[in-house]
Amino acid sequence: MAHLIKIGNSQGIRIPQPLIKQANLQDQEFEIHVVDNGLLITPIKKTRQGWEEQFKSITAAQIEQDFNSTHSNLDHSAELPTGEAWEW
Repeated sequence: MAHLIKIGNSQGIRIPQPLIKQANLQDQEFEIHVVDNGLLITPIKKTRQGWEEQFKSITAAQIEQDFNSTHSNLDHSAELPTGEAWEW
């Protein structure tokens, strides 16, 4: 059970460690929303967290493979829909 505690001129919520671990709330920032009869506490999602590390771990071969599998259904012919040939 969580408890309200006095922190200076404010109040805080003391949340037991097992609940924090169960909800994966360690070391996170939160948003607090007022709902019907209480509060909803949710972690702030950092949309780009970890992207740099993931990007650095990708190899050129993986990028080429991903590109090829994504674009394999494209028509690479030099003929235009009008029947004319495309010239560079």
